[in-house]
Amino acid sequence: MYEFEGRIPKIAETAYVDEDAKIVGDVTIGAQCYIGPGARIRGDYGTIAIGNQTSVQENCVLHARINEKCEVGSFVQIGHGAILHNCTVKDYAVIGVGAIVTDYATIGTWSIIGEGAVVATSQTIPDGKVAVGVPAKVIRDVLESDRKLWSKYKDTYADLALRYPKGLKKIR
Repeated sequence: MYEFEGRIPKIAETAYVDEDAKIVGDVTIGAQCYIGPGARIRGDYGTIAIGNQTSVQENCVLHARINEKCEVGSFVQIGHGAILHNCTVKDYAVIGVGAIVTDYATIGTWSIIGEGAVVATSQTIPDGKVAVGVPAKVIRDVLESDRKLWSKYKDTYADLALRYPKGLKKIR
């Protein structure tokens, strides 16, 4: 974690930030978040805010424009290698592996963005929708079975945030 020109990350005590992740500047990470190896969360000239029990998995990038904000809600899952730039992701959303969410885009509560999808500048994905493709297009509503499945995965990462500090041991 790095201070940048007086901007200091604020990380909840129960959040897990892997030693190979880099957190810079004006970044807030909530309780029981999991920040995986290779994640880059840069609040150098913008602000990054992440709610509680959110997972930012391996090699994700989060950044914001000058004096603007990238805001991620609580209980969000951000899949491996995803990029979020100056956008808003509301509570319970899922951002698929390798997806990109660009400037001023908004991802609604309980929305699911498919793997590799690109949510274009200023695009809004409404609450409870599944969107896929380049550019992302809504293809259906989120089903109760989706919510159950993704809730299980989200709980797994929130649990890992508590287990990693005690259970992860370097062996070489």
